[in-house]
Amino acid sequence: MMNDRDNAAAQFKGVLWLASDSDTMNIHEYQGKALFKAHGVNVLNGVHCTTVDDALNAYDSLQSKVVAVKSQIHAGGRGKGNLYRPNSDELVMEGGVKIAFSREDVKTYATNILGQVLVTKQTGQEGKIVNHLYVESGCDIAHEYYLALLVDREHKSVLIMASTEGGMDIEEVAEETPELLHKVNVDPNVGLMGYQIRDLGLALGLSGTSHKSFGKMLRSLYNLFVKEDCAMVEINPLVRTADDDMVALDAKVSFDENAEFRHKNWDDLRDLSEEEDVEIRAKETGLSYVKLDGNIGCLVNGAGLAMATMDVIKLYGGEPANFLDVGGGANEEQVKTAFSIILEDPNVKGILVNIFGGIMRCDIIARGVIAATEALDLDVPLVVRLAGTNVVEGKAILAESTLNIHPADDLAEGAQKIVELIGGGA
Repeated sequence: MMNDRDNAAAQFKGVLWLASDSDTMNIHEYQGKALFKAHGVNVLNGVHCTTVDDALNAYDSLQSKVVAVKSQIHAGGRGKGNLYRPNSDELVMEGGVKIAFSREDVKTYATNILGQVLVTKQTGQEGKIVNHLYVESGCDIAHEYYLALLVDREHKSVLIMASTEGGMDIEEVAEETPELLHKVNVDPNVGLMGYQIRDLGLALGLSGTSHKSFGKMLRSLYNLFVKEDCAMVEINPLVRTADDDMVALDAKVSFDENAEFRHKNWDDLRDLSEEEDVEIRAKETGLSYVKLDGNIGCLVNGAGLAMATMDVIKLYGGEPANFLDVGGGANEEQVKTAFSIILEDPNVKGILVNIFGGIMRCDIIARGVIAATEALDLDVPLVVRLAGTNVVEGKAILAESTLNIHPADDLAEGAQKIVELIGGGA
């Protein structure tokens, strides 16, 4: 039985997953800040840099005694991360975000950051190469807050979350002190209401000038969120300055890729070096793929079914190696590509195919599975569960093959079978 604290934490993690799944596109902080500024959100002056000289010139141009030198990667936890030399375990510097009090500090930090591998809680041990810096003016901080807007699919709304505990790991806040995480659901058919702004500001302990500044910022962020087709906007920290102004000190923005046709400028914002090669290839093929840490490859049609499949695998003691949605109209070639992508992960010890045929026909999937198995010389256990359109024909095709394919009549049987075939969980 889950208590209120556990339930709040689980809800928080679930909503974040829905807002940051494979159908989203991330951008860098400096790009997010430019977007904020264009929509009237209060940010500090900053300069995007790609060389040490750029960083020094930025320091000179900003004319601020104190600046922040900030690593730019598509992952959180940069400030608490560590920088290592590529292809070695040699530690270069602790912290991917540094406060510089002089030109010499800027030179040191920029040198120690650019071209190095930044390892954070979100990158995993492989880390990410830092190719971009953001040098930003300092400010007098009175208090740090957390603020996020994201799509809450379950409630068909825009969820706004805020906390007085900014600058901290927000998942820890949700787990340990859920009462400090305040939430408001905004009906997109109505829009953000004045009383919602007021109540959220009061919940953060704001009053007077700071409350007014917060209200203006929140309304601008909501308009940005809707107009730009965002999946998530997160500011950690949002700060109240000594003058009671509310300033976005961070900018984590992701877009809903289903709306890409409305935004021709997104190609200019995309940083392919931040994306996995296999994920890029999957997108080009019309597949949605996200690598995970487990050892059971998943090939599923539909995002909801894919998430359910991963849950059931875990229920039976296994660990999914990926999220892979082939969509509703995949052909044999796409199925073959999907298998190829799954097998590129050296951790995969078995594969579960779970297809519910609607537009997608089970007989086409069956032929694709056989073609892929033969072409790729599959040497790991394969369990296939088919249901829906032409399921009888699909099962017959699999049964007639001489390949080592294990059929399953339902998802539970399929998950249990693949876990047993690989000798247990991860």
